[in-house]
Amino acid sequence: MEPKVNFMIERTLVILKPDCMQKNLAGTVMERFAKAGLSLIACKMMHLQESLLREHYDFLIDKPFFSNIVSYMMEYPVLILVLCGENAIAVARGLLGPTDSSTAPKGTIRGDFGQDKSRNVAHASDSQEAAAKEIARFFTTDEIFA
Repeated sequence: MEPKVNFMIERTLVILKPDCMQKNLAGTVMERFAKAGLSLIACKMMHLQESLLREHYDFLIDKPFFSNIVSYMMEYPVLILVLCGENAIAVARGLLGPTDSSTAPKGTIRGDFGQDKSRNVAHASDSQEAAAKEIARFFTTDEIFA
């Protein structure tokens, strides 16, 4: 008897960070998500403001490096995506690799293109709860096409 595999259609939010955009890697990164079976259902380019970043990174506000994150995320426009597919959260995070690009294996997005813990090409939601909250933070329901 074959083991049961639970497939769940999920949505996840991905932010292609300033380093990704400055290196002109958005198409390459998006292609990796598409080849892994994730569908793009929403997309917008934004220059993030401090108030939105304070909300998005509220769990880091008390950390000494918080101001560096805000400065970095405001230095160049980002591309914000909503991806959909089977186990989209785990698939996206697996493609990205570990947060610290300097330890991420080659073949992962961060291992191939990232620099360190913050200049790591992309953010991706880490749970269904986070994905729902993050998607609602950046998109209205009529901006999502699925």
